Amino acid sequence: MATRRTFLKLTAAAASLATPSIASAQASGRVVVAGGGFGGATAARTLKALEPKLDVTLVEPNATFTACPFSNNVLADLREISQQQFGYDGVKKAGVTLAQTSATAVDASAKTVTLADGNKLSYDRLVMSPGIDINWGALPGYDEAAAEKMPHAWKAGAQTVLLRQQLQAMDDGGLVVISSPANPFRCPPGPYERASLIAYWLKIWKPKSKLLILDSKDTFSKQRLFQNGWAELYQGMIEWVPLSQGGKVTSVDPSTLTFVTDFARHKAAVGNVIPPQKAGTIAQQAGVADRTGWCPVEPVAFESTLRPGIHVIGDSAIMGGMPKSAFAANAQAKVCAAAIVELLAGRKPVDPILINTCYSLVAADYGISVAGVYRPDKGVLTDIPGAGGTSPLEVVGGFRGQEALYASSWFKTITTEVFG
Repeated sequence: MATRRTFLKLTAAAASLATPSIASAQASGRVVVAGGGFGGATAARTLKALEPKLDVTLVEPNATFTACPFSNNVLADLREISQQQFGYDGVKKAGVTLAQTSATAVDASAKTVTLADGNKLSYDRLVMSPGIDINWGALPGYDEAAAEKMPHAWKAGAQTVLLRQQLQAMDDGGLVVISSPANPFRCPPGPYERASLIAYWLKIWKPKSKLLILDSKDTFSKQRLFQNGWAELYQGMIEWVPLSQGGKVTSVDPSTLTFVTDFARHKAAVGNVIPPQKAGTIAQQAGVADRTGWCPVEPVAFESTLRPGIHVIGDSAIMGGMPKSAFAANAQAKVCAAAIVELLAGRKPVDPILINTCYSLVAADYGISVAGVYRPDKGVLTDIPGAGGTSPLEVVGGFRGQEALYASSWFKTITTEVFG
């Protein structure tokens, strides 16, 4: 665990590198940002803040953004879905032009983006932050129709509400089954926070029920912290089956809510399938995604290694050791925006230092966290040894409760910064 002093020093260094001086030569040009989540909206606002003369257009079809962080709280009746939703008035007030439509095609040679309304936008630099799409068909039996019976809820919104409704309708004593995919996927600790908060709700309202996690991995983020919390709070309620013990789900049967593994069939009262994922559809069309389904980028400006002039940030990008999270997307967006300003002004971007912090709730008043610090090394972002760490395993007093408050404060801060 890094000391707080070391962490703060690195935070200050990252901030200074991400916000270079632009007084010596001003950038000019047109930048299009596709995708209005934590990455895209941050990139658009940061570009205008660093260089107000830039023509910045954010392409986003939804009038309201529904945040995934803290959406597991909706399942536990700790929040309403409306508290996860944010508009784009703040983005527009920052001077960003909002095109409320979808990007349907990108011509990297002509440097144009075609929109669903028929218009085309020309760009000098394009930032893509399309998030994830579900890799339909990668898990036999799981398609869009199946998701209405066994919701993934990995894109917050209607699926989140559906999963909560199913939990509420379940008889006490029912089995909740969650399947967790192999890496990489959005929010590595997310399935285990979800299991924790569903167990929190079950313990109050349906205490005879149990929860089974079928996992395609043998280890997961913050594993010891989660498992210590489960032992402390939910003794006998949560069972985790790793890959090596037959946890990998090979197919599902939505008609019977059955999860099939190599060695068993598990019939659920409520089934939550977190399926394999890939970069958003527009990334595939633009040619910035490779055969893995994700987008390789260089680690300084996050420019695509497949299509020059296109930058990819957030969940859709391959970022080396940096995980897919809202905090990471926000940090990458700021670095990317600063690098674009430098490139448009004819300067070389400096190597960045990036930070990611991820909070998870094991209960309403029980928080845990992991932090990492990253820098470019041999063409990828790599961890700076000793600079990050997790919450301590052994604590006294109200430490876990304090981390839960930190988590809430972080969510309020980031959503205000991005959308307020």
